[in-house]
Amino acid sequence: MNLTFAFLANSILLGIGLAMDAFSLSIVNALSEPSMSNGRRCKIAGVYAFFQFAMPMIGWFCVHSIANIFISFQKFIPWIALILLLYIGAKMIIEAAGKKNEYCASCGKDKNECETCKEKSKSKTLTFPLLLMQGIATSIDALSVGFTISTYNHLMALFSSLIIATVTFFICITGLLIGKATAQRLSSRSQTAGGIILIFIGIEIFVRAMF
Repeated sequence: MNLTFAFLANSILLGIGLAMDAFSLSIVNALSEPSMSNGRRCKIAGVYAFFQFAMPMIGWFCVHSIANIFISFQKFIPWIALILLLYIGAKMIIEAAGKKNEYCASCGKDKNECETCKEKSKSKTLTFPLLLMQGIATSIDALSVGFTISTYNHLMALFSSLIIATVTFFICITGLLIGKATAQRLSSRSQTAGGIILIFIGIEIFVRAMF
């Protein structure tokens, strides 16, 4: 395996470019759950990093085995990302709207003001299935990286994908911390803002891929 400077630089730059959507999504998740623990941040960033590792490897494998089928499938990639992110974004906005004028049965306060209710709500904001959907939506365009690294042998492709995943992990951790700081200013509007941002990310991925 020939680990040249050009190879390392190319892999790092690919990681930065591919991680931008996951970075934006990390900010959104922290807006909805600003009090998340460090372990949960690592879990979220780890899921995004895993998919950013897996998708280029799957793309590389497809280029070397079922290239014709893979090329035909490529046209559906932006549609999949758009649908997933529109669904998640709309779900967040609807849930945020449903929290208005709800009152805690224990203390009688608005649920947006009751600390116990807010903690329960935050724990349900991002479930593991939704996190997986986010990971797929923000990394599915990385399948096309299979063409970019198609000249690599299997070890080089694996190492490049690991670099991409590592870069993604740290960029997403940064996004989660930025989102936490921003959420403190947006307060109860943070989840609605997050849903709107998700929808714009989905549209941006779609437009970028189609045009």
